[in-house]
Amino acid sequence: MSFGVLMGIVLVVGLILIVGLISGRRVKNSSDFLSGGGKAGTFLVAGAIMGSLVGSQATMGTAQLAFQYGFSGWWFTLGCCFGCLALGLGYSRRLRQSGCITELAIVTREYGAASGAISSVLCSLGIFISVFSQVIACAGLLSALFPGTPLWAGALSSALLMGLYVIFGGAWGAGMGGIIKLLLLCAVSMMSLCCILCWSHGPAALWNDLNAMLAGTPLGMARQAATGAPNIPDTMALKARFLSLTARGAAKDLSSGVSLLLGVLCTQSYAQAIWSGKTDRAARSGALISALAAPFIGLGGVAIGFFMRSHYMLRAEAAVLISAGQALPDLPVLESTIRTMPTFALDHFPPLVAGIVLGTLLITAVSGGAGLAFGMATILTRDILKRLSHRWDDPKRELKAVRICIGGILLAAIAVTVAMPDSLINDFGFLSMGFRASVLFLPMTAALWLPGRLDGKCILISMILSPLAVILSKCLSLPGDPLFWGMGVSLLLCALGLVRGKTKGAE
Repeated sequence: MSFGVLMGIVLVVGLILIVGLISGRRVKNSSDFLSGGGKAGTFLVAGAIMGSLVGSQATMGTAQLAFQYGFSGWWFTLGCCFGCLALGLGYSRRLRQSGCITELAIVTREYGAASGAISSVLCSLGIFISVFSQVIACAGLLSALFPGTPLWAGALSSALLMGLYVIFGGAWGAGMGGIIKLLLLCAVSMMSLCCILCWSHGPAALWNDLNAMLAGTPLGMARQAATGAPNIPDTMALKARFLSLTARGAAKDLSSGVSLLLGVLCTQSYAQAIWSGKTDRAARSGALISALAAPFIGLGGVAIGFFMRSHYMLRAEAAVLISAGQALPDLPVLESTIRTMPTFALDHFPPLVAGIVLGTLLITAVSGGAGLAFGMATILTRDILKRLSHRWDDPKRELKAVRICIGGILLAAIAVTVAMPDSLINDFGFLSMGFRASVLFLPMTAALWLPGRLDGKCILISMILSPLAVILSKCLSLPGDPLFWGMGVSLLLCALGLVRGKTKGAE
């Protein structure tokens, strides 16, 4: 790594850490830490949402998927957009009017302590899966930047950065750091998009390069054997793979968008940002700014995926061509698709600019994990510890407990990252959104719009059976997305709860 690249990374990471330390001075009690004392303006709310929402999946993951499927890689940030729109326009005022500071407190108040306890445990598990996924992504980026770095060292460094990001400033740190991150991400995405269009001499020329690279060529016909992606025998197939938002199948891609929408509404970190707003308008506007920014950030990742696909080949593709006796095209070799975005920065930008881009990617993964750990710690403290003992009612003790919980969550994420094989982690990655949405979405929505109307016993059964349906549908390879099986069970039991609630009311 050159000195210029290293300096760019240090500048970005140092800036974020300084913001985190400065924001810690605003924290006087647990209210300041958990919700910023309800004093956050529009941009702090947007920063807190984007700080944890736009993580490695929205940047490196988008470029990686676009490398293989083109515009289908845009779905993560499109789903973020829809989720933030629903949060701002539909849920923000109801959440603030509830008088609670966790989504699970809303459920507990409406359906009883047993429902609150079950949902707390299951939602915490779902969030934790996302936390250690971010640790894995961050550790992987560090290993790419510093070859030879052991996995445990990368995981430990990632967790330390996440802790420093949020453990001192809480909501203030997440919000202020999120603003810096949002500005950096927008700048990096737009700069990358403009540079790609300039270097390629416009979208039409970029498409022609991609067509010449893949349509009916040996490289285009090696995709299936090398990566499992469909081969591209001609230009029509190329259009179907790269210019369609549903290239992986309408059910799969549309369900990805729905999963993100529901996940945004069912994650404590994003609701916490809404509660931190000083007014309903500030909370709503912050969510809408996040909705506007997310697709633009994703579009930059899609452009990078297109550009890299038209100028690089994968190591696995080269191996397939060699085994088939085909001549290798004169192209740089990309080790794996996850390195699409880092390689783009290192190969096509000056060292200092490349370092700033890579530092932004690093902070993106760091802030995503930190924000989710912050939300999980809030649930554990508010919805579990404080119910077990009143000693945590003291604001100073509560503040200490939240910080200790954040540290414990990150230590656990290190252990899981080191102990669990990557393939197993990827297999269980779907559980995060599925757990949160199937457990919480319909019960919380009913509690906000239909208070006192649903039978609590049916809701309790729903919270147990819905995530179980998600797991079983995946294990049994049932048709359709596992999330929809869980949501279907939840819908049936909530409907039964509404009928039973009306019956009891009539009696």
